[in-house]
Amino acid sequence: MSKTRWSDLNRRIVNCDQCTRLREHCLIVAREKRKSYSLEDYWGRPVANFGSPRADLLIVGLAPGAHGANRTGRMFTGDRSGDWLFRALHRFGFANQAESTGRDDGLIMQNCVITNICRCAPPDNKPLPAEIAACQPFFAETLELCQPRILVALGGLAWTATINQLLEIQWLEPVRPQQKFSHLAQLKLPNGRFLIGSYHPSQQNTFTGRLTETMLDDVFRLARSLISAT
Repeated sequence: MSKTRWSDLNRRIVNCDQCTRLREHCLIVAREKRKSYSLEDYWGRPVANFGSPRADLLIVGLAPGAHGANRTGRMFTGDRSGDWLFRALHRFGFANQAESTGRDDGLIMQNCVITNICRCAPPDNKPLPAEIAACQPFFAETLELCQPRILVALGGLAWTATINQLLEIQWLEPVRPQQKFSHLAQLKLPNGRFLIGSYHPSQQNTFTGRLTETMLDDVFRLARSLISAT
């Protein structure tokens, strides 16, 4: 039943047309393309969850990259952010390979699911609050079906949106103020769950050295140790 519901959830995500601004932007990018990908067919639609339900680790990103997931149709696939993320996931046994180039590259998630708080590529990589809110039901259903023990939020916006959703579904006590985002921030949730913060592996962070591969490894080493301990 969970696999059937998971497939249905992903189908509804891909077919969503709630946010006119986002849908128009994704289609424009898919039509105009980046010169280096001019011969490729862009996905240009909302991007579904990547992984199988009932995983211990759920990674929460911000939104598809315009020329990454919006091109390839798979979370964190086809851009430098994904290169960094999947190398780290592979090193800690959450992915069967370190490369993520397209939907048919053989990559398989291992006890791990990747989602975003916004399923369409936004202009300037900045979704509006109303657009994030429109995606919240998909996020809530992802949490329900996945039942993760460890959540990793990539960036401050993903951290805040995750906390808001955890409060909504009563996986987190309504205590104020909630813990602020920082790299390797840890928030203990009921039933042995944890939320971990990580800087997003965006080019802005990795090119400037704000996030290093060692720092990203620290996140998934912690996730692996918490999974083993619970």
